[in-house]
Amino acid sequence: MQRFNLKGKVGIVTGGNGGIGAGIARGLLECGATVVIAGRNAAKNDAAVAELGKVGPVSAFVMDVTKEEDCYSVVREAVKRHGRLDILVNNAGIGSGKAPDELTLPEWHKVIDTNLTSAFVMSKAAHPEMKKTGGGKIINIGSMASYIGGARWTVYGPTKAAIIQLSRNCASAWASDNIQVNTILPGYIDTAMTKPLQSMAEFHTAALRRTAAGRIGTPDDFAGIAAFLASPASDFVTGADIPVDGGLLWGA
Repeated sequence: MQRFNLKGKVGIVTGGNGGIGAGIARGLLECGATVVIAGRNAAKNDAAVAELGKVGPVSAFVMDVTKEEDCYSVVREAVKRHGRLDILVNNAGIGSGKAPDELTLPEWHKVIDTNLTSAFVMSKAAHPEMKKTGGGKIINIGSMASYIGGARWTVYGPTKAAIIQLSRNCASAWASDNIQVNTILPGYIDTAMTKPLQSMAEFHTAALRRTAAGRIGTPDDFAGIAAFLASPASDFVTGADIPVDGGLLWGA
């Protein structure tokens, strides 16, 4: 298990105060990492720290990923608290749920800034700190919408498709710095974002029918893949996009 040992490693998880982000933070903590969860809601951050603190050393930082200075501030704060930064998980994201003719330009920019631009800025901020310590791991969160079209994924889908290409380009640029960059692609997962979809019987039934595993995913399903991508076990894996979808992508 030494290949998966994260003892002494420090990670930031944006949007780590709930949903998939919390599941990923738990996986990192279980393998020995120290984690800083970053989110806008201080109360949610505190609740997540109280729960995840039962697993390992975790703290929180209040930030807005759409603000460039906040992105640099959380990196500086993680290094100030723990002396280094080894792992970055760009998980923060929002949806829109509007068709092209319904979506406004401000809404378009808001989703792009939250889902895509923040991952670029956070990665750029983290890069020099990882380079100082001889390498690092960046994990970006895409979606099945990275691959599959949807009538109401007008802006959400493009941001998640672009995340894959951002990961590949950063993986190429920073390979010589021993920084691996990969993308996790969630399927139909039980989170606050999907609660409205779960209440739509037709959609919910169709999504489960397409998912080969026959169930909705949970945040805990991301603990293992995150631990792998953050650990030495994945040192020769970079620029990859990995579905964690129970077979939704290829299901009928």
